[in-house]
Amino acid sequence: MSEDHILLEDRGSYGVITLNRPEKRNAMSSAAQARLQEVLRQTVGRWPAIILTGAGTAFCSGIDLKERRERLARGEEMPMEYSRQGHSWMETVEAIRKHPSIFIAAVNGHALGGGVSLINVCDLAIASEEAQIGMPEITFASYPTIAGPSTQLRILRKHAAWMILTGKSIDGVTAAKWGLVNRAVPAPRLMDEAAAIAARVAEFNPITLDWSKKALDDIPAHVSDWTAALEYGRGVTSVIQNQLGADKVTPKKF
Repeated sequence: MSEDHILLEDRGSYGVITLNRPEKRNAMSSAAQARLQEVLRQTVGRWPAIILTGAGTAFCSGIDLKERRERLARGEEMPMEYSRQGHSWMETVEAIRKHPSIFIAAVNGHALGGGVSLINVCDLAIASEEAQIGMPEITFASYPTIAGPSTQLRILRKHAAWMILTGKSIDGVTAAKWGLVNRAVPAPRLMDEAAAIAARVAEFNPITLDWSKKALDDIPAHVSDWTAALEYGRGVTSVIQNQLGADKVTPKKF
């Protein structure tokens, strides 16, 4: 492609996906979303861990609303959105959630609206201390369609309410305190920190990582009973051992 909105880098044991529209603060146009979905399909089974970050000074400023307004002004027909399919941004986020790799968000700068969705769908997240993370949709009479629900599933209600109802951004340090990201670090250390985590995760068996990722989603979402949750854990372990062979499941030493 002459203008590649998504960059993919092979770091050996892990990969790096970079949103590459720095002049638009990495806003996700329809072309960028389609390209990201393509890259996600291409990387299934390639690495156990993948870092997701942004080029320039922003992580992701969300959906490209300017593109949408311009298309409407030109009278172009917009893609239809259905209840269970046809919403391109939801499909993009879901593609990350269902991907077998462990995703690590390296939040290097502004993460707004859809950018918050990307933080939430990643399994782990490291943010620059100075990163600005927010959902400004309330300021233009809207609810954050994907970022809102995904944030409400990740952090305490009062914290989610502050972000959704005030439209104010929080910095990386606050995001770490609230549990929106795992850790906040000075900006110069961000990629080194993300790389160290990716390299560690990549040392583990990819089948085990995939099933563990599934369990992290399924247990709080579908299993609230203590005994049922423990039985689910036993089931996951049995599946992993059957796929790998119990004789091959040996602990790593660090």
